Amino acid sequence: MKRFALFLLLLAPGVVHAADKRPMKIEDLFAFKRVADPQISPDGKMVVYSITTVDLPGNKTSTSLWLAPTEKGEPRQLTNAPGKKDKHPRWSPDGKQILFESNRSGDNQLWLIDLSGGEAKQLTTISTEASNGIWSRDGKQIAFVSAVYPEFSEKPFKESDEQNKKKKEEIEKSPVKAKVFKKLFYRHWADWVEDKRQHLFVIDAPSPARSAGKNETTPLLAQRAGEPRDVTPGDRDAFPTSDTFSTGDNFTFSPDGKYLIFTAVPEKDEAWSTNYDICRVPVTGGTTKWECLTKDNLAADSGPQFSPDGAKLAYRSQKRSGFEADRWDLQVVGCDASGSLTGRPKTQQLLVKKDLSADEFIWLKDKVILFASDYHGEKRIYSIFGPGDDGDVGDAVTHVGPGTCFSITANGIGNMAYARANMGQPTEVFTSGAGRETPISRANDSVLADLDLPRPESVYVPCAGGTPMQMWILKPPGFDPNKKWPLAFLVHGGPQGAWEDGWSYRWNPQLWAAQGYVVALPNPRGSTGFGQKYVDEISGDWGGKCYDDLMAGLAYLEKQPYIDSERMAAAGASFGGYMMNWFQGHTTKFKTLITHCGVYNFDSMYALTDEIWFDEWEHGGVPWDKDKRESYEKFSPHRYAKNFKTPTLVIHNDLDFRVPVAEGLQLFNTLQRLGVPSKMINFPDEGHWVLKPKNSEYWHKEVFGWLAKYCPPGGK
Repeated sequence: MKRFALFLLLLAPGVVHAADKRPMKIEDLFAFKRVADPQISPDGKMVVYSITTVDLPGNKTSTSLWLAPTEKGEPRQLTNAPGKKDKHPRWSPDGKQILFESNRSGDNQLWLIDLSGGEAKQLTTISTEASNGIWSRDGKQIAFVSAVYPEFSEKPFKESDEQNKKKKEEIEKSPVKAKVFKKLFYRHWADWVEDKRQHLFVIDAPSPARSAGKNETTPLLAQRAGEPRDVTPGDRDAFPTSDTFSTGDNFTFSPDGKYLIFTAVPEKDEAWSTNYDICRVPVTGGTTKWECLTKDNLAADSGPQFSPDGAKLAYRSQKRSGFEADRWDLQVVGCDASGSLTGRPKTQQLLVKKDLSADEFIWLKDKVILFASDYHGEKRIYSIFGPGDDGDVGDAVTHVGPGTCFSITANGIGNMAYARANMGQPTEVFTSGAGRETPISRANDSVLADLDLPRPESVYVPCAGGTPMQMWILKPPGFDPNKKWPLAFLVHGGPQGAWEDGWSYRWNPQLWAAQGYVVALPNPRGSTGFGQKYVDEISGDWGGKCYDDLMAGLAYLEKQPYIDSERMAAAGASFGGYMMNWFQGHTTKFKTLITHCGVYNFDSMYALTDEIWFDEWEHGGVPWDKDKRESYEKFSPHRYAKNFKTPTLVIHNDLDFRVPVAEGLQLFNTLQRLGVPSKMINFPDEGHWVLKPKNSEYWHKEVFGWLAKYCPPGGK
């Protein structure tokens, strides 16, 4: 095996790196601490966040909570449960406690830790587990999510919980492992959903005085807090089953604490409908009839959040039913303390004028909303002043550094924190104010100090119709412009996604560049952050303008004096994997292709995928409609198999329910029958992504080994 030979080339004489720094190695990817989910305290003085560490030899991860001051001082570890996962921290309104979820007791439950000292204490013991806990404004109630069997959900909690536990144990103990499906969804992403539904529960919160005693001997606060109440019983999900429609916590208490307002999954046809709605139910529970606040919009609505003064409700919305990649607008509407609407929603004109699509958002204070949006290969934070008013205005928060910003958190009185990353820096926590950005977490400073991580260059390439395509170019450490370098041409997934100046633990451009390649990251038609028209131009045309854009980007690169046109490779996953399969039948420019979980046959893709709405929109309808057959056939890679010649590494996994494994098997069988050099790697325990540490390590070694075989690294 020559998996590590490519590293030696980077150390050859004549290659000069940044002083005292070295190129990134595979093992470095697992040495980084993975920072996530910052939450600023009610007084703005502290931020709590999670850090995940990887135990590569043990093939596992641990997640703990950390606390850092927003002014002076060092971060400190707040929780420590080795081998377990403490995550999703949420401050109590008085700032004295932090609610979080953890599997430290064996399954996932809610826990509380008091900031004055003492150990964390378990709050819930529900048999179907608990997640995504949030507080009511007065701190007297806590709501959370649990996936239950809906047939028991209208019974009293004690009885329903016993029935859920009994059914769960019977399934686990039964020698018969048959799964029975009566409707869609029965699986999603990498999980078998079967007949469970995600419901919202409310529990009374224990008082801090009773939960923080140093001589506490009772391990479970749930004994004092009362029984949880299922406030969304019935055969329907009260929490997004698709992350496409998920933002923030997805549900919230009304200002008076008497209702929950939440993102509800479509009442029917959920596998082929995007009609998510904002619904409202009393916290007393017991009703299967949910009041719909957005019934006039047949497209998606999600992510309700009340203004700090409780006078307005904001949420995201789309206009086109069935289209998951439509622009997300922000709506703001007046409301009373119960969350009942008192007017008509107003679309915030900043997004319309700038053609921006709102990702997550947060109320900074009563008259200001912050939201994140893709913009030309970055994710920026924007502000809206006077949301809901006729004259709402806003602009980018210009003092935020370069890269991708997300996980925005604010305390309602003007203090904010957020996560930010770029291609040279993993995710860290920052605060912003008074015209400056302040790093808070600094969890990876020691690892970064050793690494040579070049900054990418952004270029715009002229494409068909006079439309430019933005593309990132990342040169390897020790790059010598007088030499010829091989090219790694990476195509992103989606297709409605983008290569951004960000950080990834899956497809990390720095790690690819460190092997000795110039890495190109093009954003062709369909990419987000370049206006909705640019996004729309991929639908029904996967192998058309998008392919032409990519070829224009490749032609631009071939003209660069430092690119060796005889050593060019391409790789991609999901839609990027599709494009590798399309390349296979339409170009011989590349010496090798690497296709991960890519679409190969549009007919089988439709028949096997979980979210059917996606394919129906992309092709304009169902495949048995004769008027839609052209779309399913014209751009399906399998129809061009007679042209396949390029050596290909195929990777596809058994638990990928989005682009099912049959797509990869069909491709590999075809390549083998044609005699095209090919290899397939199948992970039976992974889904659309390869997430387990040892599997990820193996994936990277195999990918870079294959790449080096057919497209040798290094400058010549």
